[in-house]
Amino acid sequence: MQKQLFPGLWTNTPASRYFHHPPVLETSRLILRPLRMRDARDLFSWCADPQVARYVLWSAHQSPRETRDYIRYMRHLYRERMPSSWGIVNRDGDQVIGTIGLMAWSPENSSCEIGYSLARECWGRGFMTEAASRLIRSLFEDLGVNRIEARHDLRNPASGRVLEKCGMLKEGVLRSGIINKGETVDIALWAILKSDFVP
Repeated sequence: MQKQLFPGLWTNTPASRYFHHPPVLETSRLILRPLRMRDARDLFSWCADPQVARYVLWSAHQSPRETRDYIRYMRHLYRERMPSSWGIVNRDGDQVIGTIGLMAWSPENSSCEIGYSLARECWGRGFMTEAASRLIRSLFEDLGVNRIEARHDLRNPASGRVLEKCGMLKEGVLRSGIINKGETVDIALWAILKSDFVP
């Protein structure tokens, strides 16, 4: 909406440049980068897994075409200078093993919300903590937000452990916060402020 009302102002903002060309973010084991069409095979291999999709808001992909459509949508968001997601690439094997990105962004409140997914064979290895910590740092230092939020289904405590390890604080529980795949579920709300952040 802001882009439509104030196109000139939007184009010249740091946020516009950040979203148009999401920075490549690196850790010792991972590279976070914009998604490419050739990533479709990697993504489909785990986006089709019902266990990966169980606690997130999207459903398991039914065909490679669905995965390609998702990547096209992400690339559309890059072009339109809108919040989007990064692919999480494992340096060992050069495969896209997950995604992480902005689910919401509120420039007037200097805040955003992050979300993520990871291939099941990579669970329990600290990859998502590593990726989320790196993204949080970039959002504070490069995008300039003051508050970063994340939410997770209470039935998925592993996600809460990731957020805790990233320095987030659990602020409460949204009882019957959403309906996901036909089920009403409770949602935990976590957040970290720029003043909390320790690089």
